[in-house]
Amino acid sequence: MHTTINKKPLLARVRRIAGQMAAIEKALEDEADCAVVLHQVAGVRGAVLGLMDELIEGHLREHVARPGIDDAARSAAADELMAAIRRYGK
Repeated sequence: MHTTINKKPLLARVRRIAGQMAAIEKALEDEADCAVVLHQVAGVRGAVLGLMDELIEGHLREHVARPGIDDAARSAAADELMAAIRRYGK
């Protein structure tokens, strides 16, 4: 599975996002200027979008586009991906 193979870099991304969230919490606790907080939130949004992009690409390659997958499994994987994309877009 692509998340197992890419576990270390995915966890590194998640840990960076957690660090960015902690920085936002600290900025709010310290009553930082709102522009600073907005900039930090924009950075987190970009990081989360990058993580989502990586996961979508891995899912597509492993569960939808990989040769040898039977039609039922490919269809189920495509449905899973569409459900995730719909939630992602809200």
